Amino acid sequence: MKRHIFAPVLLGLMSVAGPLPAHKTSASSLPTEEPSVTLAPELNRVLRDFERAWQANDSAALAALFAADGFVLQSDRLPARGRPAIQATYKGQGGGDLRLRAIAFAAGDTAGFIIGGYRYGNATRDIGKFTLTLRRSPGQPWQIFSDMDNLNAAPKSRSAPSVPAVIVPAAPEK
Repeated sequence: MKRHIFAPVLLGLMSVAGPLPAHKTSASSLPTEEPSVTLAPELNRVLRDFERAWQANDSAALAALFAADGFVLQSDRLPARGRPAIQATYKGQGGGDLRLRAIAFAAGDTAGFIIGGYRYGNATRDIGKFTLTLRRSPGQPWQIFSDMDNLNAAPKSRSAPSVPAVIVPAAPEK
């Protein structure tokens, strides 16, 4: 039942945050990065805990940041749902000096989100972006309900997926 309530609450939070500004681009200009925003301490803790667990290559600590029925939604993979699946998904993916920054957020009593960018080490530009949907029980710390991220540019070795042809037989004539 909670799952059905969460979506309308999150949509309501998103409407409170308002639309994100549109980028004006021309063929000769590239969009600039969105500026960082300052998070409330309890939301900032989520990002810093994620960074620490990632840098330590600790998939168990990463999974512990999620709600018991949370999701990881990565490109080219099926959704991972629940802490055991999340831990298995993150196993071997961590390490490196991950840096997360927020560019938008909203939070109510029990639901919220953070939209941000990520980079590694002292890089001056984000290499990707993410959305975290968050939830908590009243008075409890925020947990990640879903993590979705992707790169800012397609990997060089990636090619378009092949789509098998589907042949539909013609309906018999009457």
